[in-house]
Amino acid sequence: MNFKEKELIIFDLDGTLINSIPDIVQAINKMLSNYNSPPLTEQQVEPLVGNGAKLLVKRSLMLSMNTQDLSNEMFEEAFTNYFAAYSDSVCVETYLYPDVLETLTFLHEKGYKMVICSNKPFHFMEPILDKLAIKPFINYWIGEDSLPEKKPSAAPLLHVAHEMKTNIEKCIMVGDSKNDILAAHNAGIPSIGLTYGYNYNENIADYNPTVIVDRFVELKKLF
Repeated sequence: MNFKEKELIIFDLDGTLINSIPDIVQAINKMLSNYNSPPLTEQQVEPLVGNGAKLLVKRSLMLSMNTQDLSNEMFEEAFTNYFAAYSDSVCVETYLYPDVLETLTFLHEKGYKMVICSNKPFHFMEPILDKLAIKPFINYWIGEDSLPEKKPSAAPLLHVAHEMKTNIEKCIMVGDSKNDILAAHNAGIPSIGLTYGYNYNENIADYNPTVIVDRFVELKKLF
């Protein structure tokens, strides 16, 4: 199977293009330290990522404190602390997955338009794209707070297609998470599921992406 007729490739960010877990964990643990709560490991935090920053903070607090009972006041304070901590270290240990730069260069040279549709807060995205030198390849990007709805809703995918003046039928979604695959299903477009990344410790195949690949460089064979 190939997707050479597609015009717009919609990428997820965390777990697809980049591994941001080290910096996220550092910010989470800095937030937890305000409450003398035990730090979490990367293995504990990874399954909590993917549904936006607020749910990440809430799940991290409940896990570290071993409770289901959080006051709104405490949660809002914790989220503010996390946001500040992550802003200070948004791309210190974050890195590109293998072959991402090479593959984006290949796709750019082939003439594909590329965008990012992420459930990461928009505020954090541009510094990462700049630091990791992939911003020149990305025509447009949106985060979880860019629209009223986020993945797995189809709305973000329809929005980026509209902004790029591309028919949705000419688009394809590439991601590591069920949110990416379900968003593609909801938008009626094909998807490529990546087996690495952080998909809540679930198998990406369970969500029936059009194609499954183990390495990012395999995209070169599909386009």
